[in-house]
Amino acid sequence: MKAKDLARYIDHTLLRADAAAKDIERLCAEAREHHFYAVCVNGSWVVQARHLLDGSAVKVATVVGFPLGATDSDTKRFETEAAIDNGAQEIDVVINLGRLKDGNYDYVLRELRDVAETADERPVKVILETSLLTHEEKIRACRLVLDSGAQFVKTSTGFSSGGATIEDVELLRGIVGEKFGVKAAGGIRDAPTALAMIEAGATRLGTSAGVAIVRGPAGKAHSY
Repeated sequence: MKAKDLARYIDHTLLRADAAAKDIERLCAEAREHHFYAVCVNGSWVVQARHLLDGSAVKVATVVGFPLGATDSDTKRFETEAAIDNGAQEIDVVINLGRLKDGNYDYVLRELRDVAETADERPVKVILETSLLTHEEKIRACRLVLDSGAQFVKTSTGFSSGGATIEDVELLRGIVGEKFGVKAAGGIRDAPTALAMIEAGATRLGTSAGVAIVRGPAGKAHSY
């Protein structure tokens, strides 16, 4: 796979609490240079990211209910509305893990449907935080996402006890089928790991190491 093709899998991500305007500028400049699929930023940076990426093919994604997923459903809906009003083109929302573990599936499904409806046909990626779920909970979560109107299941926030694993990506792909999106995120820092995630079934990669992935240890883009 050529570096430019690998780049189109990547959501170039900056979600640190201390990210400042200059960091968002650098993120967007890197995304333009390497033709990443999207940048993913916190909600307060959506307007700036859209401005910096105007005229490019790079999308702007933002997070909702991040990173815990435990905010009220109305808050998640409002966050989504604000993100769309500010120009977000994709939404990454954290599932309510506590409600899922309680078996309150109606609550979880209703919340995800609200976010998907509010996104108004823009891609919604549902973050499952797989490191905190049992095998059975991962299966149940995927089935709820399939029924919600979202377009992706996503492994992780990158802020919890673990990130993406090959086993989880393979499991999610097996549950959602071949046409649904699977985003691997958390701990993807080099090209071999990125390629392994794609081989396992990922159609998108969330990483803060996008430049290192496409340029490799030699610092120059090449084929893998």
